[in-house]
Amino acid sequence: MSDTVMTRREWLLTDRPQSRLQARLGRAYLTWSRFAANKLAVIGLGIILLLLFVAAVAPLLAPHSPYIGDLKNARLLAPSATNWLGTDDQGRDILSRLIYGSRLTLQVIVLVAVIAAPIGLLVGTAAGYAGGWVDAVLMRITDIFLAFPKLVLALAFVAALGPGIENAIIAIALTSWPPYARIARAETLTVRNSDYIAAVKLMGASPMRIVLRHIMPLCISSLIVRVTLDMAGIILTAAGLGFLGLGAQPPLPEWGAMIASGRRFILDQWWVAAAPGAAILIVSLGFNLLGDGLRDALDTRSGGQ
Repeated sequence: MSDTVMTRREWLLTDRPQSRLQARLGRAYLTWSRFAANKLAVIGLGIILLLLFVAAVAPLLAPHSPYIGDLKNARLLAPSATNWLGTDDQGRDILSRLIYGSRLTLQVIVLVAVIAAPIGLLVGTAAGYAGGWVDAVLMRITDIFLAFPKLVLALAFVAALGPGIENAIIAIALTSWPPYARIARAETLTVRNSDYIAAVKLMGASPMRIVLRHIMPLCISSLIVRVTLDMAGIILTAAGLGFLGLGAQPPLPEWGAMIASGRRFILDQWWVAAAPGAAILIVSLGFNLLGDGLRDALDTRSGGQ
């Protein structure tokens, strides 16, 4: 058995792969080995996987309804065997609302990443490859967005679009793409004059094909790391909008809105605001640990294996 395992490992780590599949599997194995060696990164991955699991099976895990509570008999109850994290001012079970709120958190994270990352990647690679006035115009627009704090700019967009979870997602996405554009531009500037790109030009590839097929894939790893590290900021921005009443609207169990509703009882019924605050803290920590681990694992220039 040990010989078989060693043979497979040697096959993955060979310096002379026999196929593209073998080379890709070898790189994936090295990346996972570097990632798994970082225990904090593995903890972060575990937190995110737990979040995904909780969101996927929320109806099975939630002991009570997240929307309907017993206002007369169960208002502001302390944590107990019946309500593990207590109840809020509407008599609703806080644990159930946290479980269902994980779905909203993932919805915001995924949609913001899907919207913002491609925009930043396209703007950054186009600016870096084209250069000249195109680069100047696109980067000055990027600088304008970066000049404002993300939460303040998101507040301005939500104020214009109107409150709601959909408009909050759009607002956060519109404020999240500039850092990705900066990273993509920097990566593009390092490879646009390389022999690899020169060879592609000699083969007759158009500038659009060069950017889409040959430069963008080289920027993906750096972008993945930055997106993962930004997830904590996205969660906090969404929670901030919810806290101010501009994000998810009642009775949706959004964590920021839950903190806002519990701030009136912070001294006597502390669990109403503390539970969603702890959820935001743990999930944000998980994304930060995961992002740090991915940054180290995907950094091929470090020379570590």
